[in-house]
Amino acid sequence: MERVDLLPPPTGADSRDDVARRADAHAAVPLLNCLLREVAEPLPGPGARPVYRLPGGRLLRVRRGRRPAEPEVRTANGWHRVDHAELVKLVAEALRRHTGVPNHELPTEMTDSRDTVAALLTARARATPPADPYLRSEQSLLTGHTHHPAPKARGGGPHAGWLPYAPEAYARFPLTLLAVREDTVVDEGDTAALDALGKAPPGYRLLPAHPWQLELTAPALAPAFADGRLVRVGTTGFFAWPTAAIRTVYAPEYLPGQDLFLKFSLDVRVTNDIRRLWRHDLMRLRRTDTAVTEAFASVGPPAAWLGDRGHRTADFAFEELAVVVRDGLRDHLLPDATPFLAAALVEGFPGSPLTATADPVAWWEAYLCAVVPPVLTAFADDGVVLEAHLQNTLVAVDATGMPVQALFRDAEGVKLLPDTPRAAGWERLVYCLVVNHLYEIAAALTEHHPGLDPWPAVRRELARHDLPEVPALLAAPTLPAKTNLLLRWTGADGADARYRPLANPLRGA
Repeated sequence: MERVDLLPPPTGADSRDDVARRADAHAAVPLLNCLLREVAEPLPGPGARPVYRLPGGRLLRVRRGRRPAEPEVRTANGWHRVDHAELVKLVAEALRRHTGVPNHELPTEMTDSRDTVAALLTARARATPPADPYLRSEQSLLTGHTHHPAPKARGGGPHAGWLPYAPEAYARFPLTLLAVREDTVVDEGDTAALDALGKAPPGYRLLPAHPWQLELTAPALAPAFADGRLVRVGTTGFFAWPTAAIRTVYAPEYLPGQDLFLKFSLDVRVTNDIRRLWRHDLMRLRRTDTAVTEAFASVGPPAAWLGDRGHRTADFAFEELAVVVRDGLRDHLLPDATPFLAAALVEGFPGSPLTATADPVAWWEAYLCAVVPPVLTAFADDGVVLEAHLQNTLVAVDATGMPVQALFRDAEGVKLLPDTPRAAGWERLVYCLVVNHLYEIAAALTEHHPGLDPWPAVRRELARHDLPEVPALLAAPTLPAKTNLLLRWTGADGADARYRPLANPLRGA
């Protein structure tokens, strides 16, 4: 089975100009969101184009909205529209003045992110989106993280190297099957599904690999292939679909009637981190997943946890070749329900139930009823801090498009009390659930359904839970907003979350 290659087709000058304009617009949204939230000073004044003062004194104005657009800077001759390249220079200068430190790497990533969007737009023009609405939602994120300076950067390599594996280009591909010499295998938890993917030679165990990761790590793995510790045994007889996380793939039919997610290492920086399965994370994966599984057993249906039930790798390439086996959807999904990635509801895509609903008030209340209780109950009863942000949450709807179930994933991002202090765990929960997730869904919903005030319903849903932190949350003047721009500019570790205050819409709602 051949992989599906999605390389940019030849285009004329007009098409290239159109792609360039659209790529600039997509890439400017999250960069402006970061700049305005983290370092710009809003100036008083009415109008649809608010004005901000940047560090150093330059004035910037943008078109108002959850997707700020059309950035302009004040010059001696009036307002001057800036393209993405000029915006990157503007942001870099503002950050250098704000922090007092230079950074030559992040502006390159910002440019790479914009160029990635351009390549994706071109590739999508000749590709066919998946028929499955769930897969379509996973592969819809052209803009991506709404508050990250370079959400689409792919390491700066040639487009031909990563486009065949890009979810946003509607990619699908078979996985490479390796055989690992049995005495070098590291196996923990339930990895039986991996043995069903093919047949390993005697004395070997089967290990699926992401083909992009094999290309990235080829020099390091060459000795193992040469001495027989690693053997190539073909490819899977099915296509895997990359999800929004890029390194995690979905196999809807790895066996007849059975589905599966597989999470791989990928030696590429995506948003804040190199997306390797790090040894220290793998070593605590079983304990974390067990704690979350037990918490969800207490929470009860319809809420569901997609368990990371085991991992397998080779001791000589522990991180490079690691793969995590994750539950598929079928055993957890309510009958006749259709799941969607929460982040896709914010991005927007054909068939989104958020835009289609005729009763946004009832839809929003049903959404909150599905998403909020499992997160707060797991924290209150079992000390589990779910990373319930938009990319880790799936929301299933019934035949009418009404939310009926939330499914959560990714044990790597989960924190457990008391390993994490309660106050720090609560702050992370509030950021992931309220700021990263509900804040963005609410903004998208009100954009499509003007006149809706989403926050009284959020306040009511939170107040139903007997947690000592909830009253303070509802009364607080601010919420914690992660500073991804400053985090990346100062070179902080991706896991070292830093927050700045964001006005709390729950207060007095």
